[in-house]
Amino acid sequence: MQNQPQDKDNLLAKSHDHAPWKKAAASLSLVLLGSGMTFAGGYLANNQQNMAKSASQLAVGRVNAAPPLPGNTDPNFVTQVVQKVGPAVVRINSSRTVQSRIPEEFNDPFFRRFFGSQLPSQGRNRVERGTGSGFIISADGRILTNAHVVDGADTVTVTLKDGRTLEGKVVGKDELTDVAVVKIQGNNLPTVSLGNSDNLQPGQWAIAIGNPLGLDNTVTTGIISGTGRSSNQVGVPDKRVEFIQTDAAINPGNSGGPLLNARGEVIGMNTAIIQGAQGLGFSIPINTAQRISNQLITTGKAQHPYLGIQMVGLTPELKQRINSDPNTSLTVKEDNGVLIVKVMADSPAFKAGIRAGDVIKKLNGESVIDPAGVQKAVEKAQVGGNLRLDLRRNGQNIDIAVRPGTFPTNVQ
Repeated sequence: MQNQPQDKDNLLAKSHDHAPWKKAAASLSLVLLGSGMTFAGGYLANNQQNMAKSASQLAVGRVNAAPPLPGNTDPNFVTQVVQKVGPAVVRINSSRTVQSRIPEEFNDPFFRRFFGSQLPSQGRNRVERGTGSGFIISADGRILTNAHVVDGADTVTVTLKDGRTLEGKVVGKDELTDVAVVKIQGNNLPTVSLGNSDNLQPGQWAIAIGNPLGLDNTVTTGIISGTGRSSNQVGVPDKRVEFIQTDAAINPGNSGGPLLNARGEVIGMNTAIIQGAQGLGFSIPINTAQRISNQLITTGKAQHPYLGIQMVGLTPELKQRINSDPNTSLTVKEDNGVLIVKVMADSPAFKAGIRAGDVIKKLNGESVIDPAGVQKAVEKAQVGGNLRLDLRRNGQNIDIAVRPGTFPTNVQ
């Protein structure tokens, strides 16, 4: 995290750098409560178990077998989806001018004396170009894409499937969720239908359309491999998104394009890949992208509720490790809940009296068992609204009200 405020209540500072429980805390969701793409990286956890079993143990009796599911009666459903949605998928080209700076040493009279005209007198400009995808959400030309596709762009052009190229204007972008809205001038443009990403289940069909590596209108298919993948798991801890995982092929240039279900509804915006991996693509849920885009269209910016805490889910094992650590004075009495590890200085949580070492048991009357549950509740809250936290502190019940603030731009 860059430019991070100094915390005044930090449990980790009391622990030795190699404390075993500290490693667990360090790998959590960093919930500056801001819902946390470098578009590469991540981690791979391997759990090897002894799977040797006898054939009789592995046998599944016919009486226990799941009944066969009915097959899709239309073998051309992917083609129909592409024909329906394809005209609303666009290519977005952006360019920005970057000026290279001349080192200060080159302005020294000593260098000028000996090298004279061989030294450049000023920096040179170069143009960086990028290509991504997007999809039209309104007939008058509003387009959803990724913020990183248009980040810093001087010019944006949008190419439709019918070959038309139009000038685009960035209405707004939000780096924390990597969502942007671009506007082109048009009437009766083809549009997509938006689905509901909250209802997704692993195993459902997933269809991606985009412009990977300059290959326009490329279609790939797969399934939903997982939902609710945290930004830490994907390797982009600076984002506030719980991603959809899919094995539909996603490559550079797919960014900003739609991920579709079998009915041709947009369920996600393709965003990230993990370099060196195969069959691992990630999309922003369309419900998240739609919520952020509505704010961008209305006000030009997005607001993210912020508490200012770091936390970890408690387990009996973690409790034992903390309590047996000779390098910390902390004693944890709870077996479950969400342990607050750090409270950021001058944050809403700090001002409300929340302390490191508190254990969150309920939020607005609903039980929470992991940081993701707290994260979701805060993300749904309004900036300046009321959140009530039921805490356990030193074996006592504490009830605290906190008003989420706006995620500060200097916290990463």
